[in-house]
Amino acid sequence: MISMELTRYFIELSYDGSAYHGWQRQSNAISVQQVLEEAISMLARNSISILGASRTDTGVHALQMYAHFDVSQKIANTKELIFHLNGFLKDDISIKGIRQVQPQANARFDATARYYEYHISTAKDPFHSQHHYYLKNQPDIDMMNEAAKTILLHQDFQCFSKTNTDVKTFLCKIKKAVWKQEGSSLIFYISSNRFLRNMVRSIVGTLLEVGYKKRKVEDMDDLIKSKDRRKAGFSVPAHGLYLSRIDYPQNIFIDL
Repeated sequence: MISMELTRYFIELSYDGSAYHGWQRQSNAISVQQVLEEAISMLARNSISILGASRTDTGVHALQMYAHFDVSQKIANTKELIFHLNGFLKDDISIKGIRQVQPQANARFDATARYYEYHISTAKDPFHSQHHYYLKNQPDIDMMNEAAKTILLHQDFQCFSKTNTDVKTFLCKIKKAVWKQEGSSLIFYISSNRFLRNMVRSIVGTLLEVGYKKRKVEDMDDLIKSKDRRKAGFSVPAHGLYLSRIDYPQNIFIDL
């Protein structure tokens, strides 16, 4: 007799977002969620729905993304499923792992921290054109880091959020916001319990304006307090943004 009790799994993956209209399934455009759901459903010979940990926008990449799905029977061999999924999917999506979790575990709401990176190149490189934001002139990284320190003092980031959004709160607990220079690359590292739509890209654009001396470091505090998106900087292109890591409490995972 086949048990109809559902078993929940977390799937870990990475992807190059260049060819996709973000993670979230769209009615008229291809998304990572759609491609992954179709692949798993085909191999399972059953319709499988997947819920992702984050809704990355069009062109945004993920070094680490998690999603969860339910099946009516336990997966006998997760390594074999990973092998077949990677063989079926295009090269721009890679499955890293599949782990059974507690029945109520949720890839989106159980995440305790999310980490993003924004990559900028100050040297023209054809191999980076789809994965780094190219800037001809070097901004002042020390000034940008001074301005980034102000971000850590606040929790309401409505000024960096996309307008006309349906979120119930603009509060985020940012733990890290720092720029690092690595050769000709500038990388912005930021982590928080949650992020608003377009938040990281507008933060980066605002900090770049500080780095190019178009706004002052001391103006950051008033900007954030204003809660006005129109007063913040421009939104940098999506192709330089990476979701790099997601943290979960270990007790949601079932070690087999």
